[in-house]
Amino acid sequence: MSIATSRSAEVTVRVGLDARSYDILIGAGVAARAGAEIASRLPGIRAAIVSDENVAAAHLASFEASLTEAGIPAVSLVLPAGEKTKSFEFLQQTVDFILAARLERGDAVVALGGGVIGDLTGFAAGIVRRGMNFVQVPTSLLAQVDSSVGGKTGINTAHGKNLVGVFLQPRLVLADTAMLDTLPAREFRAGYAEVVKYGLIDRPDFFAWLEANWRELFAGGPARAEAIAISCRAKAAVVARDEYETGDRALLNLGHTFGHALEAATAYDSTRLVHGEGVAIGMAMAHRFSARMNLCSPDDAARVETHLRTVGLPWRLSDVPGQLPDADRLLGYIAQDKKVARGALTFILTRGIGQAFVARDVPASEVLSFLRENHPG
Repeated sequence: MSIATSRSAEVTVRVGLDARSYDILIGAGVAARAGAEIASRLPGIRAAIVSDENVAAAHLASFEASLTEAGIPAVSLVLPAGEKTKSFEFLQQTVDFILAARLERGDAVVALGGGVIGDLTGFAAGIVRRGMNFVQVPTSLLAQVDSSVGGKTGINTAHGKNLVGVFLQPRLVLADTAMLDTLPAREFRAGYAEVVKYGLIDRPDFFAWLEANWRELFAGGPARAEAIAISCRAKAAVVARDEYETGDRALLNLGHTFGHALEAATAYDSTRLVHGEGVAIGMAMAHRFSARMNLCSPDDAARVETHLRTVGLPWRLSDVPGQLPDADRLLGYIAQDKKVARGALTFILTRGIGQAFVARDVPASEVLSFLRENHPG
């Protein structure tokens, strides 16, 4: 595979959805011209910017200045950082903020932050005045390669992750790779799990490339922008085929059924587990479960585990700090997953590296037995 020729190289990925098509601009410094890019697509608007405390400290002032320079009046809301912000409480706060600012339906709501801010803000944009313009400015690796693309928005509840939300495609995504330099190492690694996912779904050459080039990607070399672009193209292609997840878009949930259950089981406590870490464990478990079901080779499962472990990601249940609920309760969280249909368990399993598929009617008894075998208790 080729890699970008320079760190500053900029890439545009088009998400083709007819009248709802939009661009993902990827490169170092693209957020600096956010105002101009937004104004060219949405002339004459006002905007509400939603961010979190960590991102706002690093980027909000310069982002507001970009909008001001482009003649876009804007107000800003800064929320607490962390997964627990994806809740009814902060959804209401965000909705009330947008309404209090008297923004109209044709104005824009801008998410400046990681996946939590993007999901929450997009949900608010989707329901205020029955739908406003939405712009994503993802500041984490996870958000740049996954949650900012494709139109899924939502919040968590006590029953599970992302169970309440809407589909709302953004009008523009600005993925500024330079912003990733300010990420804590743990957050960057967690986002990398979503990059690995694209290789494991249907791009075995990409997974092999990541095995060889992950150090350069982590260091911020040309491999970083290239990996983000490949990931966005992969997701854009799937979203264009299956916008509302009625078919093969479900493949993008590789590792998420197990991962979401672990997030719910840890009460979305980011000191114990963040989303990408849950996905990493989930992908390893999906491959291990596939091997147990004689669908793929144990060597493939071991290869996935080795790569995750090498880059510093968790890959087994015992890597989650603190005590986990027993296997029966973990199965209960899995049964609340959105991919359950009429009570039947649906998983994304695999026949090998890059050979993921949607497995419906997976026997709950097999899953329970697998959880018991792998439970650290």
